[in-house]
Amino acid sequence: MFQLPQTDLKTSRLIQGCMRLAGHDPFVIDEVLQTNLDLGMNFFDHADIYAKGESQKEFAKSMKRLGVSRDQYFLQSKAGICKGYYNSSKDYILTAVDGILKDLQTDYLDVFLIHRPDQLTTYSEVAETFNELYKEGKVRYFGVSNFSLQQLESLQHYMDHPLVINQLQFGPAHPGLVTQGIEVNMTLVKQTTNVDGLLDYMQREQITMQAWSPFQVNLQDGLFMNHPQYKGLTDVIRGIAFDHQTSFEAIVMAWILKHPANIQPIIGSMTPERIRHSAKGLEVNLSKEEWYRIYAASTGRLP
Repeated sequence: MFQLPQTDLKTSRLIQGCMRLAGHDPFVIDEVLQTNLDLGMNFFDHADIYAKGESQKEFAKSMKRLGVSRDQYFLQSKAGICKGYYNSSKDYILTAVDGILKDLQTDYLDVFLIHRPDQLTTYSEVAETFNELYKEGKVRYFGVSNFSLQQLESLQHYMDHPLVINQLQFGPAHPGLVTQGIEVNMTLVKQTTNVDGLLDYMQREQITMQAWSPFQVNLQDGLFMNHPQYKGLTDVIRGIAFDHQTSFEAIVMAWILKHPANIQPIIGSMTPERIRHSAKGLEVNLSKEEWYRIYAASTGRLP
């Protein structure tokens, strides 16, 4: 089990992302969630926009069919993305959380996250909303998703409780969060304000990074192992998987887990076999040479 820093939650290191639950046959959903539980994966990530809440509803129905009680797993959900705009206002978030709790058939969330920064809502208003949700017993802990260092600091300034999570995309094909630390003083590297010092800050403040879409290039280009631009990276990972006598997915997970920031990868697969392959990454300890070899294959260089 993984002791989530700044909380009393002892969760699985790997998280099941539930975005794709809706639209699948109930048997398939049950099989996926039972696979998670059999592997010890007891942390489930949701959002109110995933299939307009239907994924949350399907999750609740499945857990009921499987006979799994609420104290056997941890629930996390997000809100703040609307069609064509972002909204983190107090009225919206309070209403959204009530809807999430109804969809998930629970009276509390272990963690609630603001899904994306809303430039038109003040940090003090978000903090006030969080405090109210905590006092009402609807949310135990709070975090964010896709926030920069400056945004984290600004929100935390107004908070009565620590921010415990920041969800960010990270994986072998999306390594930007570690690039700055590797490419220090290299003029060829473009420094961007959204990642400058972010991972170091989160480590220091014990804010856990959750890595979403670790197998994707980005939201548009799909899985990196199917992308011709990443053939070199894919070949390197496959070679290392062969050396360790394990799966491609296990090496991707092991690469993320190797970082001392204690990152929690989010697996969004609806294929039990792939989930099992990913979980094998917990058993793989990459050498430093292997870790940097994968990084260099992704970025094309190591200074």
